[in-house]
Amino acid sequence: MTFPVRVGVQLQPQHAPDYGLIRDAVRRAEDAGVDIVFNWDHFFPLYGEPDGAHFECWTMLGAWAEQTSNVEIGALVTCNAYRNPELLADMARTVDHISGGRLILGLGSGWFQRDFDEYGYDFGTKGSRLDNLGESLPRIANRLSQLNPQPLREIPLLIGGSGERKTLRHIATHGNIWHAFVGVDSYRHKSAVLAQHCADVGRDPAEIERSAEIRFDGDVAAMLKFADDITAEGVTLLTVATGGPDYDLTAVEALIKWRDARAG
Repeated sequence: MTFPVRVGVQLQPQHAPDYGLIRDAVRRAEDAGVDIVFNWDHFFPLYGEPDGAHFECWTMLGAWAEQTSNVEIGALVTCNAYRNPELLADMARTVDHISGGRLILGLGSGWFQRDFDEYGYDFGTKGSRLDNLGESLPRIANRLSQLNPQPLREIPLLIGGSGERKTLRHIATHGNIWHAFVGVDSYRHKSAVLAQHCADVGRDPAEIERSAEIRFDGDVAAMLKFADDITAEGVTLLTVATGGPDYDLTAVEALIKWRDARAG
């Protein structure tokens, strides 16, 4: 299966004291031609002032579903531990309908201990969180199949992470999109591990879209060089992050021009 090269932006819902700043960033990103707009599922900022302004993920996705017309939307990623799997399936189906069938369901096992501790979730261990994710995935799929009305499409399931024993196995078994934080060499290795897991479960690894974070430190040329190198390896979805309050889209706009130039 061949996937088109796409550009995503993660609008991190932190350090924006006025939600209007996020709403404006979504509008600017869609107008610029981005393919997917993501947020994240945390309760506190991950960098900068630790008690700075922050907004919740899924209520925001409902607003984005109404605000936007063309882009896909989703969380990069939803923490599996924060919501009952059946409830999450129903939330995803609802946002899918509000958006007209543009939701991507991004999932991960969670890692930010402050979120767990302050909101009363059991942090457990990395292994137990991954096991819980594995238990939730079929429950989510089963609930989606029972909902009335049904989702408007088979909602793409994006799973974040690259742990070789559990995460990549979950992706091989359930995922439509694999998102990872990788370099070229690490991607080659992890992709080979994923291919072996796919063989073990009888799945073609070419069915799984490959997604990677692309970092921007102010050097556009270096960012685009990485984009060239990682897409040459088979990654087709590149997502760059930006946070509040300014939501600078310089990197996103450069990636969109790069994408369009590749398409001719």
